[in-house]
Amino acid sequence: MKLLRTFILLISMIFMWGCKNGKVANQEHEAISQKPNIIYILADDLGYGDLGVYGQTKIETPNIDALANEGLLFTQHYTASPVCAPARASLLTGLHGGHASIRGNDEWAERGDVWSYRAMIADSTLEGQRQMPKSTVTIAELLKKADYKTAIVGKWGLGAPQTESIPTEMGFDYFFGYNCQRQAHTYTPVHLYENENRVYLNNDTIAPHEGLAKGSDEFSLESYAKYTQPDYSPTLIFDKMMGFIDENKKDPFFVYWASPIPHVPLQAPQKWIDYYVKKFGDEQPHHFIEGEGADYFPTRYPHATYAAMVAYLDENVGKLVAYLKKEGLYENTLIVFTSDNGPSSAGGGDAVWFDSAAPFDSSYGKGKGFLYEGGIRVPMIATWPAKIKAGSKTDHMSAFYDVMPTLNEITKVQTDYKSDGISFYNTLTNTEKQKEHEYLYWEFAGYNGQVAVRMGKWKMIWKNIKNGNKEVELYDLDADIREEHNIMDQHPELLEKFYDIVRKEHRAPENESFSIEGVEALFE
Repeated sequence: MKLLRTFILLISMIFMWGCKNGKVANQEHEAISQKPNIIYILADDLGYGDLGVYGQTKIETPNIDALANEGLLFTQHYTASPVCAPARASLLTGLHGGHASIRGNDEWAERGDVWSYRAMIADSTLEGQRQMPKSTVTIAELLKKADYKTAIVGKWGLGAPQTESIPTEMGFDYFFGYNCQRQAHTYTPVHLYENENRVYLNNDTIAPHEGLAKGSDEFSLESYAKYTQPDYSPTLIFDKMMGFIDENKKDPFFVYWASPIPHVPLQAPQKWIDYYVKKFGDEQPHHFIEGEGADYFPTRYPHATYAAMVAYLDENVGKLVAYLKKEGLYENTLIVFTSDNGPSSAGGGDAVWFDSAAPFDSSYGKGKGFLYEGGIRVPMIATWPAKIKAGSKTDHMSAFYDVMPTLNEITKVQTDYKSDGISFYNTLTNTEKQKEHEYLYWEFAGYNGQVAVRMGKWKMIWKNIKNGNKEVELYDLDADIREEHNIMDQHPELLEKFYDIVRKEHRAPENESFSIEGVEALFE
């Protein structure tokens, strides 16, 4: 009898354990079958080679590297433009530079003294950049149709206050950060924006590009004290993002974290600067004297501070992932980490010292602002444990304008809107055969006008168009990844193919400021 009771008790325990675990399994299955949360992290001016997982040896990025170890690393992902505003416009609209409304950085200077920081503080109509049209369709707008809560934190740069081209008029439920990218030339601004309203910070008015006081000792830390203010914008931006996620964690959410890091000026938390000063040793300051020159901000330890900025971004990525795991959200959250364009050596940055564009050329003229690989090929990592195989890598050729169709497919958005992109969902999930681009197209109105086409191993670049240049360069990326040997004279048959693609992909810009006369001449 005692043996029978023991047997019955054992069977009951097994049954209860099975029910409990079955319930847990069902809950996990249900969570995975729901629409995923999406967090798109866009660094600013971070080079292809600035992360450990892409070969960086001087800067430590363990948390971002961990995303790659837990997800998918892209080796051939491209921004749509080598500078901020047009890259972001393409990302949000799914249109490349031949179709997008924003094709360069345009500060809308006819409004007045837009470069005066103090004038902008007094008059908000001087803030912001050239606006997108009211009719613009964005990723956020489409995801709202799929019942997503949407937010952008960080840098906008695609319109101005008091216009219809602000985040909350372009599909985002919530915005916190810089409306104007010129004001992002300081990490301790007087104000940021929350939705449509200014939020004033506990910072003194230290205008961007303000030099050291006359008579300063450039080797003394005291000379740089004024550039350290109480409210560091990346910290405020991160905290607001985490607040939005926490408030909306029961619903599917889309967060576009447009971090201003590591765009100059060089400003970072002291603990990270100290860490890299100890690691790198002493160095020459980056400095200039007020009234005797202009740059971003002087910095006592430029190499250490740049590394510190990247490290601080990495630290916050780690905090974000830890929160998602703690809340049970990580399994069904798609995290994408990338950068808006290649690295810069302005303002004390030193892309050559860090080899920030490696394996591409990191020197000026080949990085930010230019359509060579160092300026437009960017790191991209995607993590989504429910769907993406850990530790995988892909050489699928993709671009910013592919993000919209990819997210539409993931979230099952129904739309008639036509983007220029191709969904890379099948690359993420390794399910069906991935559709490939015949070519990628770039058109950039800045830096004297540039156009480029990537077609398989061939890369064609036409630059200095506004100066009357008619020479198109050709590179075989399989044999010449640093684009050092122009071989157009060996393949003249590709020149007409290049022009045919330009004629097909170029559309006259809605705003005359983005016209490139030499390109328009192809249609005469």
